[in-house]
Formats: sequence, structure tokens, C-alpha cells
Amino acid sequence: MHAAVPMRNIGPVKIIGPVLQEEILVPLATFETPLWPSTNRGATISRLTAGIRSIVIADKMTRSVLVEGPNSQYILDVVTTLESHRQELAQVVSATSAFAKLQDWHVQIAGNLLYIRFEMTTGDASGHNMTTKASDALLEWILKHYSQLQYVSISGNFCTDKKVSAVNGILGRGKYVIAEITIPRPICERYLKTTPEKIVNLNIKKNLIGSILAGGVRSANAHFANMLLAFYLATGQDAANIIEGSQGIVHTEVRDQELYFSVTLPNVIVGTIGNGKDLPFARENLALLGCLNQKEPGQNTIRLACIVGATVLCGELSLLAAQTNQGELMHSHLQLERSNLSQAE
Repeated sequence: MHAAVPMRNIGPVKIIGPVLQEEILVPLATFETPLWPSTNRGATISRLTAGIRSIVIADKMTRSVLVEGPNSQYILDVVTTLESHRQELAQVVSATSAFAKLQDWHVQIAGNLLYIRFEMTTGDASGHNMTTKASDALLEWILKHYSQLQYVSISGNFCTDKKVSAVNGILGRGKYVIAEITIPRPICERYLKTTPEKIVNLNIKKNLIGSILAGGVRSANAHFANMLLAFYLATGQDAANIIEGSQGIVHTEVRDQELYFSVTLPNVIVGTIGNGKDLPFARENLALLGCLNQKEPGQNTIRLACIVGATVLCGELSLLAAQTNQGELMHSHLQLERSNLSQAE
């Protein structure tokens, strides 16, 4: 049994940067049909300009183990001495997978509890299972070498997996992606029906101040989750990762009469191999995106993450532009979904 989700290609999206310089059709699977034309409007803007620069500035999947000791002094001694075993711990991780590589770790101590957040690269896999397997091995090594420690959990919620948290926004989880574009005023006015000043003003008052008033955690955006979910469903990703993935920031400026518009997504969790990616539709879409033929391990997912960032920018730009004009958002929804509304009535 399968659940069918409507899917369309939008674009092409013009993407520039160190990883790719191409115009790419992007598949999006969603029940929110206005998302297609809205995101497509952003894609049109990308082709009318120099394009969307999209880069990955960090790559790490995380898992946090939780152990406990007799007292805080013992825990501090463990943390201090672990530093001298970096090479040995890296070998423990490498022994669990040909692709898992230990990058670093961070700790938190609460009383006699020790939370260790391991960071690893995982090749072209999103890395959930690979990182958990490696953390299991690390946990076994730690418990063997520190006899007074006791196991509490393979996951201590300091990861943080599929939950809203500050730590992911600060340290990143998955691919840390930034996408940015500069839009000349005439293009902004003609195709987005607004001005650079209005978008900057709205971003400050809605995304920034509004999110602060709402108690948002490391997040200031309009609807990153919409594009992420549609992209994740179309490419066989773990859709629950939009929870941390949607924590991101929009930054805008007026530069010499042009609009600078950027999106920062520190928690893009995607893969091109693993559960879900072997389904025929997912393989077809990953091939369409050119994310199955990069030879160096990890480069397929880096490319995929860059496309994610550019796609999120397209949808975010279009929605914010629409919301600068009273009534435009509701009018477009009614126009595009009129038949469904009529049936509901």
C-alpha cells in the first residue's frame, strides 16, 4: 500500500557556486498546490539574474550518547582524558563503516550525567543509522575504559534528532547551507510586484521581530518547512527531519538599489543512498537532479543540499514578496484552489 502525493517539477532554478553552475528542474511533492507556482516564481527570478549562489559550509551528522558516573568530578576526569584518545576513537568509528569519519565531539555535564554529542561525516548517506552504529561502538569503548560509568541511553537528546533545539542551530546537524541572490530593482518590481525596501522591511518586522515575539528558537523565516517537505518527499528523504531543517534565518539588505536576499539552513539532512532513496520515483528524481553520478564519496549529497538551499530561497522569496501586498496571498490561494474549495462547500 502506498500514499500518493501530487508531484511536479518547478524551474529550472539557476544555481551558481563552487559545487554546481547549472539550471536545474526541481521535483516537489506536496498537497499544497500553490507551492508550485510560488516556488516557480522564485526560480524565474533566478534565471533573470546571475543566479542563486548556494554553498555548504559544514557537513556533520550527530548522535549524543548518555552515561552516568558516581559524581561530577569523575565525569570531569572522563571528559579531560577523552581528549588524549582522539585517534583511537576515530579508529573505532572507521571500523564500523567505510564512510563514517569522526570529526569532533561536544559535551554537556549535568550533575553526574555526561552527554557526548559526536559529529561525523557519513558519505552520501544522510547518516542516521551509520552515526548511531558508530556511537554504539564508541559507547562500548567508553564504558570499557571508564569502569565507573554506566549506560543510560544511546541517544541523550543532545543530538538533537527531529526536535527543535538551539544546539543544532549553533553547531549544525547535517549540511549547513547558505543560498543567496542579488535582484536588480526593475526585476523585483516587475516580477515580484514589490520593492527591495518592502521586502527588507517585512523581513525585519515579520521574520525577525515576529519570531522573537513568538518565542522562536534559532529561527526567523516564513515557511522553510513547505519547500523542505516537498523536496524531501520527492527525493525519498526522512520527512521528519524538516523539524530541525526548518530552523533557519532569512537575511535581506538593499544594496545600491538592488535586493540582497539570503537563506541560512544549518540543519539540512539529506542523502542519496539508504532507506527511501531506492524507490523508483526517488531514484528518478535524484537522477534528474544529477545527484547519482558524482564519483567522490559525499559529493552527491553536497550537491543535493545546495539544490535544497536554492529551492528554499525560491519559495521564501516569492511568499515574502506576496505578503508585502495586501490580499495577494489569499487571492492566489483562492484562484489556484478554487475547484477544491467548491467541492468542500
